[in-house]
Amino acid sequence: VQLQASGGGLVQAGRSLTLSCAASGKIDSGNVMGWYRQGPGKDRVMVADITVDGTANYADSVKGRSTISRGNAKNTAYLQMDNLKPEDTGLYYCNVRWGVVSEWGDGTQVTVSS
Repeated sequence: VQLQASGGGLVQAGRSLTLSCAASGKIDSGNVMGWYRQGPGKDRVMVADITVDGTANYADSVKGRSTISRGNAKNTAYLQMDNLKPEDTGLYYCNVRWGVVSEWGDGTQVTVSS
């Protein structure tokens, strides 16, 4: 399984950014795709995830200003983040999981300047 993430960058606080993830390989049809963030000196934490039928979960820190969605292409997911804050800064990792399997892609850096 391979995950390709993109869309990170340097943005000013208050602006928006959309991250994209495409997973390929042998992936169960009942998977969950998600985004996790690892801030400087911090643990990796869940930002948002979404099931194949569109049920989404969000961390409290991004609820109301982020939207995760599935793409039309199989096993793709997007995370739109609005009203970005400096505390959103970190390395964002895409994840796909099913059963006991959990696969990670390389992170994409998001830096929010104040």
